[in-house]
Amino acid sequence: MSVKRAGLWLLALGLALLWAMPLAAHPMDAANAGFVQSVNGPAPGPFLYLGAKHMVTGYDHLLFLVGVIFFLYRLRDVILYVSLFTLGHSITLLLGVLADLNVNAYVIDAIIGLSVVYKGFENINGFERLFGVRPNTKIAVLIFGLFHGLGLATKLQEFMVSSDGLVANILSFNVGVEIGQILALAGAMALLGFWRTRDSFATYSFATNTALMIGGFLFAGVQIVDYVLFS
Repeated sequence: MSVKRAGLWLLALGLALLWAMPLAAHPMDAANAGFVQSVNGPAPGPFLYLGAKHMVTGYDHLLFLVGVIFFLYRLRDVILYVSLFTLGHSITLLLGVLADLNVNAYVIDAIIGLSVVYKGFENINGFERLFGVRPNTKIAVLIFGLFHGLGLATKLQEFMVSSDGLVANILSFNVGVEIGQILALAGAMALLGFWRTRDSFATYSFATNTALMIGGFLFAGVQIVDYVLFS
């Protein structure tokens, strides 16, 4: 193995481990969980904040979105793909909580981890190289958006105890998620836009997407272990 190739793999592994550490933790901390449990009635402001915070600190969602926009150079393409993701996760977030859908959080989170793997693998043309097929990226983003929304719903379902003001609070949370998503994407696009002007983008884009895949596998693996141990 050449020194350059070894360096790329070390970069990929290092980034994956860096991302995987916070992936094991969920942003719904004790204080936020306690607040959600204590709410009895509409509280749009706090739920707006919680939704934005959840997305900005939701590493699984952010990694998937980074993978989605990694090779999107035109703003209209970014808007299209992010809109599909937003449509998907908004549907299942609202439906999951309001209809009280019972799904296993560990299974959903494992699928979310695998969505990161999928996007990294697609970005390095893995499907075409190994299987000779090109997936429909738009449909894939929409479908994975549905699973990401279920992931958000399962976390809220763990703590929501009052039906009073539920619709207003969930809608506020969803709007907050969109605000957080816009803020996170703005930062990611600015960094990617700058990086694309450097020669290192072409050199390390493969390693970066490999790191996405490794991080996604690690996150999914943690969820599978938790499912076996705690379900």
